[in-house]
Amino acid sequence: MSTIIYPSPIFGPVHSRRLGISLGINLLPADGKVCSFDCIYCECGFNEDHRPTLPMPTRQEVIEKLEAKLQQMVTDGQLPDVLTFAGNGEPTCHPHFAEIIDDVIRLRNQYCPQAKVSVLSNSTMIHRQQVHDALMKVDNNILKLDTVDPLYINKVDHPNGTYDVAQIIDRLKAFNGHVIIQTMFMRGQCQGESVDNTGEEYVAPWLEAVKAIKPQQVMIYTIDRETPAQGLEKATHEQLDTIRDRVIATGIPCTASY
Repeated sequence: MSTIIYPSPIFGPVHSRRLGISLGINLLPADGKVCSFDCIYCECGFNEDHRPTLPMPTRQEVIEKLEAKLQQMVTDGQLPDVLTFAGNGEPTCHPHFAEIIDDVIRLRNQYCPQAKVSVLSNSTMIHRQQVHDALMKVDNNILKLDTVDPLYINKVDHPNGTYDVAQIIDRLKAFNGHVIIQTMFMRGQCQGESVDNTGEEYVAPWLEAVKAIKPQQVMIYTIDRETPAQGLEKATHEQLDTIRDRVIATGIPCTASY
């Protein structure tokens, strides 16, 4: 098993399948994982295997490191396509997430105004008004909805605490279209149970939820790196293409990453 713990607070740039040349912003500790999910497919591994000893980076540290990196990239003539909040867990867990969003937008405007600001989030903190308002300011508000089946969510995403998928969908609707839905499709088994969510019993109700949310875009993808759980398998190109085409048929743009 080979999972990834990212440097903090800035890493990359890396080439993203979905976003292009991405400069990563990791608001979580550099030596471990902090997340409100514990997904069996997470490239950072299971939470219990990567308990951090370091604190989250401060707002000042994030901005100083980001500005230094952007200055270097300007000098090198390699500007990022996107500044992406990602890394070792859930970025919206940071207590100063909203303020850091404002700081990053200011630096983006100064150094690389063509770049987009993206946030990859599991949607668990969007009930917080400050988080919602901050996400409304970014270019790519990418929020996870792997399924609408509570049993599947508990089996695969392992949310910490209460996770009410109906409430999550309502909060996704509250972005009034300023949201990109991201969904992981995969096959295989975990601990003897199927984790295949590519079948009609999962896709049809998920698609109805997507239509109700009315996002600006949908991104579907499958496993690309090592996973902490064994027995997981990639969804096929054909399965992803079929799901993508069903989304597009509703009038919502959709991309598939294999």
